[in-house]
Amino acid sequence: MTAFTAGLSLSFSLIIAIGAQNAFVLRQGLRRRHVAAVCLLCSGSDAALIAAGVYGFDQLSARAAWLDAAARLGGAAFLFAYGARSFWAAWRAPRALHAAQLDIGDSLAATVGICLALTWLNPHVYLDTLVLLGSVSTQYAGAKAQFAGGAMLASFLFFFMLGYGARLLLPFFSKPASWRVLDAVIGAVMWTIAAALLL
Repeated sequence: MTAFTAGLSLSFSLIIAIGAQNAFVLRQGLRRRHVAAVCLLCSGSDAALIAAGVYGFDQLSARAAWLDAAARLGGAAFLFAYGARSFWAAWRAPRALHAAQLDIGDSLAATVGICLALTWLNPHVYLDTLVLLGSVSTQYAGAKAQFAGGAMLASFLFFFMLGYGARLLLPFFSKPASWRVLDAVIGAVMWTIAAALLL
């Protein structure tokens, strides 16, 4: 993989799982309320964290030589487990997507507050951006900007597609077969990147 493609595919694979933040973006898209602000906040926050992970991880590993190897092994183990979880989800009982029914106000201030909380208080975002993307970026020492650019682009594309394409996505993901395909693709990407880390 090129650095840009690796950053793009890994970031997409990490971000695409439907969690509280994505369900919130989906709900705002379905309601057509402050969609641009929500998408910009989510993707901008991701971009800042990705930059910190990609450009800050080297500084940490330079001070602790063992950190790079440990992060690679830990990252590969995490990706393998995440991929196995995705394959298991593709095989087990089907599911359907439902937008989260969050009890929030309609004002922009309330929407921004909830969006920031769902983004910055989520522990997984730090693991994904600072640790996982940071450790994988060490594979592309001469192309960190391309790797980070790909990862950031994935975030912007995903959130804006989710926010503005919500009405189109909901019928598609109400079909269990769609989830099986999505989970299988995510699992394959995760295992491919885990193998690249180990090799």
